Amino acid sequence: MPQLIFFALVGLVAYWGYRHFLREAERVTAKIRRTERQAANGTMGTLVKDPKTGIYHLAKD
Repeated sequence: MPQLIFFALVGLVAYWGYRHFLREAERVTAKIRRTERQAANGTMGTLVKDPKTGIYHLAKD
């Protein structure tokens, strides 16, 4: 029985690590694509509108 609990725990940690890795990879890929688009357009950043104030500011990573 302890082996079953151990392997279940190892499986959960492996699953959590895999999901975390995928999220991080998607974040990095999105940042690289955004940087490539900015370089192609010659822009210095991406503006984002603040919904509360209505003021535009540069997007933060």
